[in-house]
Amino acid sequence: MAGLKSLAKDTLVYGLSSIIGRFLNYLLVPLYTSVIPSSTGGYGVVSNVYAYTGLFLVLLTFGMETGFFRFANKKEETPAQVFANSLLFVGGLSGLFLCIGFLFLTPIAGILEYPSHPDYIAMMMCVVALDAIQSILFAYLRYQKKALKFAGIKMANIIGTILLNLFFLLLCPYLYEYQPALVAWFYNPDYLIGYIFVANLLMSLLQTFFFLPELRGISYKINPTLLKQMLSYSAPILIFGLVGILNQSIDKMIYPYLFSVPQEGLVQLGIYSANMKIAMVMAMFTQAFRYAYEPFVFGEEKTKDHKTTYAQAMKFFYIFSLLAFLAVMCFMPILQYMIAEDYREGMFVIPIVMIAEILKGIYFNLSFWYKLTDETRWGAYFSLIGCAAILLLNIYLVPTYGYIASAWASVVGYGLITLLSYAIGQKKYPIQYPLRQMAVYTIVTTGIYLIIHYTHALNSWLSMGVGSVLMLLALLYIIQTELPQLARRLRRKA
Repeated sequence: MAGLKSLAKDTLVYGLSSIIGRFLNYLLVPLYTSVIPSSTGGYGVVSNVYAYTGLFLVLLTFGMETGFFRFANKKEETPAQVFANSLLFVGGLSGLFLCIGFLFLTPIAGILEYPSHPDYIAMMMCVVALDAIQSILFAYLRYQKKALKFAGIKMANIIGTILLNLFFLLLCPYLYEYQPALVAWFYNPDYLIGYIFVANLLMSLLQTFFFLPELRGISYKINPTLLKQMLSYSAPILIFGLVGILNQSIDKMIYPYLFSVPQEGLVQLGIYSANMKIAMVMAMFTQAFRYAYEPFVFGEEKTKDHKTTYAQAMKFFYIFSLLAFLAVMCFMPILQYMIAEDYREGMFVIPIVMIAEILKGIYFNLSFWYKLTDETRWGAYFSLIGCAAILLLNIYLVPTYGYIASAWASVVGYGLITLLSYAIGQKKYPIQYPLRQMAVYTIVTTGIYLIIHYTHALNSWLSMGVGSVLMLLALLYIIQTELPQLARRLRRKA
């Protein structure tokens, strides 16, 4: 159980930094929705452009994050050598991406429906190239167990981004109106959305300097044999990573093409994306868990009872996911103020989006069977199936039903690949997950959610009060159920 203690400690560090960072980052949502009216579709533009950023980030990292952890834990390779090969490959690929992107910038901007703003696309390309290189540097920090430095850099980036957004979107307009001489030489009030991308680019550039200590003392030389092995391992991860990010963002990419008037698509996308931000507390927890779990899994594989540890990790991940779901549902009357009033018409999709995120987290936990057995092609198969389901449902249902169809499409897509991964994984790498206990927690959570939902219709404060009491009772039940079992395992371990 020492492995679980280490996982819990790292998850706590990553989790706190992720939660605090995301919370601070969420402060941008009320800022954006207050300065960008929903009717303009401006927030939809931001969501649409950054959807492509996520896609190209996966392409440029080429699955090398997971590949780095896999090969850095092999005895025949040195971690520094694996790191150098990963960084040089991703850096070279990112440089090539920028060269091609800037060469064909104008036609690319036209294809993406931004012919008058190729600058948005140019900044997006620079940000994604820098983020791809930095993803390997962050992976190296995770391997070295430098969770505090990892968290510190992430926090500094988020705080800097927030300050720059406040500067460009609030301070500069104020100064332009009352003291124009101070900012008129660089500030254009009509370039409002563009400054969001400017802030992100500036912080991506500044963040690079934090990694200078990790970049020193490394022999930067490609090992062709090692690189070939890493690419062979990572290529399938790239495929299901690409399809995985499409699962998350394909709806945001295609919205302008699903409506006869692209502006209508951007308006709906803006409302949907703003409400998704409230639901992203689940993604925040999943990401924190992922940062700690990925290096943990490959290291834990060498221990005798690793499968039992994986099963317990899945259960505790699921428990905390359900608690996060209930917390958001309970305090929705307060959380609604994160977005401007004209965006709140889409709040009914929040529980649906959170269910999709829970399924995504379960799938992530299940996915390690094909990574540990080096059968990563299965991840590509699952991702393709999930992506096809999400894409088809969006194409056929969004024009009629709007963004609620996108939310349910994600639930169907992730639910499908979760079931497939579990069924095949139990044959290839069987793990006895505590399904009965997880089912009990699901039933309890469903009951509490229904009570919260129906009391909310009567009175918001009553709903939050009742929900808080029920969550406390549920937490006490979990503690009473899980702590004795955990204590028995620790005694057997001792």
